Amino acid sequence: MVGADDGNQPERMRAFGVEAATGAHVARYSAQAVCLWMTGLPGSGKSTLSGLLLSQLHMLGMHAYGLDGDALRLGLNRDLGFSDSDRSENIRRTAEVARMMVDAGLIVVVSLITPFRSDREFARSRFAPDRFCEIFVDAPLAVCEQRDPKGLYAKARRGELARMTGVDSRYEPPEQPDLHLHTDTDGVGACVEQILGRVLG
Repeated sequence: MVGADDGNQPERMRAFGVEAATGAHVARYSAQAVCLWMTGLPGSGKSTLSGLLLSQLHMLGMHAYGLDGDALRLGLNRDLGFSDSDRSENIRRTAEVARMMVDAGLIVVVSLITPFRSDREFARSRFAPDRFCEIFVDAPLAVCEQRDPKGLYAKARRGELARMTGVDSRYEPPEQPDLHLHTDTDGVGACVEQILGRVLG
């Protein structure tokens, strides 16, 4: 899970072109508790965006927390595999936790592949209409494979990893996301600013 500042966030944010929060900047924003649900292929940039977005929200003095798919599978969802039914259960549990955190007044940033439309619709159904924002972190499969930060695509192509989303397990792109980010053409900083502008503006 992405949460606390690692101590170097201002430098990282400048490197990605994200504006650092100032008193004047904070005054431009008002926020309510909401779930920002990031979906996209592995390697599309969900975790990177989530980390920088959370840092910016914290600098703006907002109470925010991140639920990251990899971290959840090490704890809450460690008993789940990657069958379609297990993927759906992974989403169900995460949505319920996120809903409780939103009820407690937090901005919750969820970073999960969430490959199936039906599961994303279920997640949305657990929130009031103005408390859920589906964010499609979009990059072509070829770009995601080129990035391959964890080497998973390479393993899948070699036959060493089964049920890899985008390779031998399907990904159903959102048809009408609340926000559509193109991380193959837009910089990370610009994407973070789009989220802030869309959700908090």
